[in-house]
Amino acid sequence: MRTSQLISLIASAIPVLGCGSSSCYGPSHPAAHVRHVKRMQPGAPNATSSPKAELEWGQINFLHTTDTHGWLEGHLKEQNYGADFGDFQSFVKDMRQKAEKLDVDLLVVDTGDLHDGNGLSDTTSPNGVLSNSVFEQIDYDLLTIGNHELYLSDIAYLTATQFAKFYGDKYLTSNVQIFNNATQQYEYPGKQYRYFKTKRGLRVMAFGFLYDFTGNSNASVVTKAADSIKQPWFSAAVNYTEPIDLFVLMGHNAIRGSSSGQTISTIQKAIRAMQPNIPIQVFGGHTHIRDFTVYDTGSTGIESGRYCETLGWVAMDGIKSKTYKGTKHPKGVPLPTHPAVKVNTTNPTPPPPAFANLTYARRYLDWNRLTFAYHAEGSQSKSFDIKKGIATTKDITSIRQKENITALYGCAPQTWCLNCAPFGSPNSIYTVLSQALAATVINQTRATVPRLIILNTGSVRFDLIKGPFTVDDSFIVNPFSDAFQFLPDVPYANAKQVLGILNHGSFQKREEIESRDLETSDFNFTPLTGRSVEPCLDASASAHSDGLRRRELQGSMTRGRHAMIQRDTTLTPGYTTKDDFGTDGDDTVHSTIPFYYQPNDFQANASFPTDGSTPSTVDLIFLDFIAPNVLAALNTTGATYSASQVSYYLPQTFDTHAYLPAYAQLAWQQNVPNCPV
Repeated sequence: MRTSQLISLIASAIPVLGCGSSSCYGPSHPAAHVRHVKRMQPGAPNATSSPKAELEWGQINFLHTTDTHGWLEGHLKEQNYGADFGDFQSFVKDMRQKAEKLDVDLLVVDTGDLHDGNGLSDTTSPNGVLSNSVFEQIDYDLLTIGNHELYLSDIAYLTATQFAKFYGDKYLTSNVQIFNNATQQYEYPGKQYRYFKTKRGLRVMAFGFLYDFTGNSNASVVTKAADSIKQPWFSAAVNYTEPIDLFVLMGHNAIRGSSSGQTISTIQKAIRAMQPNIPIQVFGGHTHIRDFTVYDTGSTGIESGRYCETLGWVAMDGIKSKTYKGTKHPKGVPLPTHPAVKVNTTNPTPPPPAFANLTYARRYLDWNRLTFAYHAEGSQSKSFDIKKGIATTKDITSIRQKENITALYGCAPQTWCLNCAPFGSPNSIYTVLSQALAATVINQTRATVPRLIILNTGSVRFDLIKGPFTVDDSFIVNPFSDAFQFLPDVPYANAKQVLGILNHGSFQKREEIESRDLETSDFNFTPLTGRSVEPCLDASASAHSDGLRRRELQGSMTRGRHAMIQRDTTLTPGYTTKDDFGTDGDDTVHSTIPFYYQPNDFQANASFPTDGSTPSTVDLIFLDFIAPNVLAALNTTGATYSASQVSYYLPQTFDTHAYLPAYAQLAWQQNVPNCPV
């Protein structure tokens, strides 16, 4: 839905919601919210916590992005992640210059999912038309496709005909084909593999595998990895006619085997069986976490988070190559020292001679200008920013204005988070969303009928941050377009049991019912304690948990290449990651954020008797996405309902994109238009 349509819909919904005049919703037209700062996007904060130390550099080094989901503007209300893609573009250029000075290789890679999560990408039709052009400002060396590029046919066609063509043979789609309307055939939009030499002569064979995804439209075909590795092209590439120094295995794919559909380990093992003495470096994604894993003494893998919060860094040294002409141990910078062995491993298996000198370093960089400028120190001829990066920042601002993404609905008075507060607590996002649903999801002809409104928690994508609640925020919190259906006059004795039944059942997977996926819960991934919890900057949330662990640091000095840099000793909340190399991977040290598991579904109650009595019947309202689940749950209570009895409670145009903006115009008008952040 385009921004103008959404604004018009909410305006037209005002009488339906029971207001006699537009005054009860604040301004009749959303106000443009613009603040001016010297860098990043207007209004974006810069970080206050600097990185802990310089990066290690090896023979070959990688910058890794994944699951950007349209967040190319950066996080405008979160200081840890305030940089935009223009800042990143400048950083890439500066780091390439630094690699040149060190006489080593640097590759920039991405592992897919470019939209569905932010107004910059999602207000256009199809999604990504404008944001892809911003993404393309980065001269990536290798990319691969994500599942969000395949759900809808028009996005799949856009990916095949424009994005894939822009990057040419750098775009790898080893097991994904998209229908070509001209030839009437399914064709690979990218290359199945790429063999190339780096600037300094390392010979690389690269693949790009999507996990075993089944929620794609009929415009694409995804071949299972177990079948792909049996095909002649794969063995021919692994046993290539030219020598190979390094395999780069990319995938929109979890790097561990604990999630359904994960196939990286299958492919890694297949390569290793044919090539026991060549290192394999894996770049994964999809699960939205920071993680690093060791497969064997010559194979490791990294995931680099989500939403332009994390930039992954991997450095490798000790790769054997007859054609490498660069520096093996660059001078003046820290070097990788970690062999491919999990920490705390007793009596590790000695590596084969081919991997005897192979060492690694990995780091998870917070996505902000302070981080970028710190690590680019000494690389620039004049300043951190390059002209093209400044132009990209301006382009992002222009798109946001053109698409009216900055249109203001109201001022969110606090932060509500997905996982950093217990369900039902004042700081849980589901608390405020339940209030919003009760206040806005009203069919005026049935307004006095008691109603239960059920949503799956997977329809909610991100924290609701204090400050301006704009069109952009409406897509950030609720990126999917699900409409409200209902069953009228359901006996309350049956209806009241549905939520509990749903929450004791399986998580509603979008791949089973509709072509979209959710968060880690959607594919049976269980976050490890202390690993990559959801960032939430509402400090008051910590009051709800005795489990909030803060690490105290003494005042310390970090030595830069040219100066002593004082680091802030006050830790800000953020990622605290534990992986196979230990707990030192986060580039910026943060205090830990508590993590609470949330139920499958949540419920809002409205128009119940004011005397505290229970109604005999209710309207049971739910998203069309979970209608089969609701029917199944309801019928286990002894009721007998069928899909033919389900109808839409409100026009389908009033969907999950609309109810929260409507509530903002109803309840969050204090301080408009100058919202405090």
